[in-house]
Amino acid sequence: MRLRIVLKFGGKSLSSVEKIHKIKDIIKFYIDTGYQPIVVVSAMGNTTDELLNLAHTVVSAPPKRELDMLVSCGERISMALLTMALVDSGVQAVSFTGSQSGILTTNDFTEAKIICVRPHRIEEALKKGFIVVVAGFQGVSQDREVTTLGRGGSDTTAVALCHALCAQKVCYFKDVEGLFTENPRLNPEATLVEKIDYSGAEALLENEKRPLLHIRALILAKKLSVPLEILSYEKGSDLLKAGTVIHENTPLKKEFITSEL
Repeated sequence: MRLRIVLKFGGKSLSSVEKIHKIKDIIKFYIDTGYQPIVVVSAMGNTTDELLNLAHTVVSAPPKRELDMLVSCGERISMALLTMALVDSGVQAVSFTGSQSGILTTNDFTEAKIICVRPHRIEEALKKGFIVVVAGFQGVSQDREVTTLGRGGSDTTAVALCHALCAQKVCYFKDVEGLFTENPRLNPEATLVEKIDYSGAEALLENEKRPLLHIRALILAKKLSVPLEILSYEKGSDLLKAGTVIHENTPLKKEFITSEL
């Protein structure tokens, strides 16, 4: 039986057709290595910002429900395009939205929290041998409304799915090698942190305007003891070697229900 692994790709890694094909090749590498990836994607490039700006151009104070309906489209575009690329290259793949993936959330539009994950459709697809591509950042509320998890929410989606599907770990592909002691763009002398626990990673990132990982993802990963790795999608060779490993020496918690609450 193939080991399950969650691969999370952010907006920068999906910002062009060429990059989508590069991500497709990374996914195929993991398949060829013996894994069965579950892929979580963000919106392409600056799509979320562009949609938010468009909404505020139309009206000065967009209703939050309609904002969630609007911005959730970005991740759906990414998941569909990447799945098309995979299928065209001979990979059995299928895409699912947050609601189709069984991500049940609170009713808080634009800042919903995950109540539980019931990934029945994903399980069915995986058992049939499909690679599943999930739109991150979104779910469905108890009132059957489309909700989003706030900026960076796709990182939290990846943790929740990793736990619910009993996957081995979450691999986050970024445009940097890993987590650094400081922002390497602001301080070129910052050093790479090869291994750190969840609280240490949270302390490094908590003051960043746009942290490398969603803080809520770190908090949920600590709660559920889900191992996290940060890698660069620019690496050409050793895709199995993480730049940073975030974990503690505690066993993975196997409860079916995943909750941020």
